[in-house]
Amino acid sequence: MTHGTLIWKNLTRYRLRFFLTTFAIFIAFFLFGILQSFDKALDAGAELAADDRLVVSNRINFTQPLPIAYVDRIRSMDGVLHATHQSWIGSYYQEPRNFIFGFAVDPESFMTVYQDDIVLPAEQIAAFIKNRRGVLVGADTAGTYGWALGDLVPISSNIWQQADGSKVWDVVIEGIFQSSRDELPANGLYMHYDYLNEARTFGKDFTGTVALTTTDPTLNDQVAQAIDFRFQNSAYATETRTEAAFNRSFVDQLGNIGLIISSVVGAALFTILIIVGNTMALSIRERTSEIGVMKALGFRASTVFSMVLGEAFGLAFFGGLIGTITAWGLVEIARNIPGFPFVLGFPTSVWLQAFGLMVVLGVLTGLFPAWNAYRLKLSTAFARV
Repeated sequence: MTHGTLIWKNLTRYRLRFFLTTFAIFIAFFLFGILQSFDKALDAGAELAADDRLVVSNRINFTQPLPIAYVDRIRSMDGVLHATHQSWIGSYYQEPRNFIFGFAVDPESFMTVYQDDIVLPAEQIAAFIKNRRGVLVGADTAGTYGWALGDLVPISSNIWQQADGSKVWDVVIEGIFQSSRDELPANGLYMHYDYLNEARTFGKDFTGTVALTTTDPTLNDQVAQAIDFRFQNSAYATETRTEAAFNRSFVDQLGNIGLIISSVVGAALFTILIIVGNTMALSIRERTSEIGVMKALGFRASTVFSMVLGEAFGLAFFGGLIGTITAWGLVEIARNIPGFPFVLGFPTSVWLQAFGLMVVLGVLTGLFPAWNAYRLKLSTAFARV
């Protein structure tokens, strides 16, 4: 019988205890994997933002509008290469629960500023620019609703209303785009700003944000300060940030996600640390006489130490691997759901962190019981028989 067999036999001696302890570890690592995946997805917009792209929003809040006239003024400033604008539509298809990330944009300048992010054939870009009612939709969104090029689709807004009371804009799908990066979803919808602006009953000639590229990323701070200085005394003062900072502030509206995840995972792992530590201590105490017999039969103290520590590592890795693999499987399923709002991923860093936590759990819960077994004297062991 090998040492590995002895370790496994000792672990599974009390099957209910083994199952409950493993299940507790499984839950902790499952939560860790899922929450880390969501955290990475929420940070993707900031981490993958263009270095030379700035976003101008209303200083009060990015939900407040800016005059459309700001776009040309910003475009004429030193250090600005290209500029475009976007207005949030609050769009959905047929029913409010069929929410779509929709924006009204200026087609030509939008495709110039975001040419590195959106992938689609040149003829589709030309058709989108030419047709006032044309829209671009992400491949994920098109797949969700079965849309194809040339389809006439009614898109509703939960914000804007036309003069006749309708909240529906009929649009033609002129392009279906892919994201240039796997970490970013292809789930947006972009329609002509002029088509929205001419028909809506309020908010005319205002936009949501202005996006621009600078001639050199080293000029970002200088350009941002110049823009905000230019409009600081106007009724619509601005706040200009890098695209990464703007995207991060958007996520921050949901709260401190990193702190929430750290708190939940930390509480779960601390609880598991106590449970597994108590289980290991109880298991060694119950087997005090057996450990004495092993030493009497010639097992070295170092061998007993490694076997007890191996049990702790066995518990940590058995439950941890099952939990992490289950989380990875669920993430992969979610990634293949059409229209899922986030591109979830399970990068190598999450696996490495999970393995690191398994090692830490094994050491912290097994070191003390293993040391006690190492120091156990035969007289003490047999005195408890």
